[in-house]
Amino acid sequence: MTDALYLAIGSVAGGLSRYYFGGFVQRVSGSAFPYGTLIVNLAGCLLVGFIASSAGVRFSLNASARVLLISGFCGAFTTFSAFMVESDFLLRSGHAWATLLNIVISIVGGFALFRFGFFIGKLP
Repeated sequence: MTDALYLAIGSVAGGLSRYYFGGFVQRVSGSAFPYGTLIVNLAGCLLVGFIASSAGVRFSLNASARVLLISGFCGAFTTFSAFMVESDFLLRSGHAWATLLNIVISIVGGFALFRFGFFIGKLP
């Protein structure tokens, strides 16, 4: 299989996962705040941090598997395009503090969870 096919398979799985998981979280929260996208982005940061740090240490991942999991699945699962659209909507709706909160939690929280995933991926 070519890397493009691995990328496509991972992207479809990641995109569907983002759509259904994010939608589920949003329905459960019952809020106008974009919790679905926020939780998906944070979970994706944790996952990509774990995979990036533990691949080759905990388990062996060849280049094609990395394309499938990191570029494909995680890339489609954690895309920040919905984050940008929803942040802009919050701002245009007059919710400046909610906009700022969404941006800060997504970026700072995402980076912190990426580092945590990286850390746990290196544990023996």
